[in-house]
Amino acid sequence: MGFFSFTQEISMDLGTANTVIISNGEIVVDEPSVVALDRRTDKMIAVGKEAALMHEKTQPNIRTVRPLRNGVIADFNACEQMMRGLIKKASSRRRLFTPSLRMVIGVPSGSTEVELRAVRDSAEHAGGRDVYLLFEPMAAAIGIGIDVEEPEGNMVVDIGGGSTEIAVISLGGIVSNHSIRVAGDDFNYDIQEFMGRTHNIRISERMAERIKINVGAAIPQLDEEPEPFIVDGPNRMTALPTKVAVNYQEIAHCLDKSISRIEAAVLAALEDTPPELYADIVKNGIWLAGGGALLRGLDKRLTDKINIEFHVAEDPLLSVAKGTGVALKNVNRFSFLMR
Repeated sequence: MGFFSFTQEISMDLGTANTVIISNGEIVVDEPSVVALDRRTDKMIAVGKEAALMHEKTQPNIRTVRPLRNGVIADFNACEQMMRGLIKKASSRRRLFTPSLRMVIGVPSGSTEVELRAVRDSAEHAGGRDVYLLFEPMAAAIGIGIDVEEPEGNMVVDIGGGSTEIAVISLGGIVSNHSIRVAGDDFNYDIQEFMGRTHNIRISERMAERIKINVGAAIPQLDEEPEPFIVDGPNRMTALPTKVAVNYQEIAHCLDKSISRIEAAVLAALEDTPPELYADIVKNGIWLAGGGALLRGLDKRLTDKINIEFHVAEDPLLSVAKGTGVALKNVNRFSFLMR
């Protein structure tokens, strides 16, 4: 963008856990979807990584907010302030004035009209002039490199922080779509509950996330076993410091029910798929995107359960963001896909 450019083009994956912003084909922001606000004035103190460092560590005058829950906006004001702050970070060049924004934003495919309106309003209040909404499974498919306009069936399972989006795509449209509110946040809750019940230790949401990253698994037998992760925290009964070594088999056991719900949703989406497209999916396999796709052994577990090959996208965390970036560069070509 030039110094006197009137319009800045950005694409955004507005996620429950992380927000990714692409400008001029480059990832300029990849930060947690957290904002820190002053309780007295409701003014923003920090956003993104800085706010995430404050999360669960605040004093009474500061509150940290994750504005999105289950893939949709739960706190409209906080979301607007977070978007403003992250967009400001994306605008690295100094300008004489604030440019108007042309935006493509990835949204859950199961969003209601009210939820879509909330995202659009937040984007417009944050400076968006032309705001386009693109469903996340479609964005993920474009980001993975699938030709979504071909008369061929492809299935994408996007496991984010707040929701799992499952879609069958053909001829530039979503033929079969299932969205469930089971995803990374539920995995964290399962780990918190398991650690309390089994090891009698109280852990934070952030610690549960670290456990998931270090020893998270979907199956109890892995070819490459991660080292046990050491967890420090207070004993739930005595409040004395407790140190526990957690291995991946324990985490695979505690995540089993949530993963089973994702399996059931994939089977339900396949059940709604026309036979010709079903045959294409069996031939092409099913693509996994989103942070949940990084769970060790998930592709193998789903392949064994459903008897269709599952492939993990090359960079699952950024698939949706890359897809929105491609759609932004080709707005005229993909306009029929956007809201």
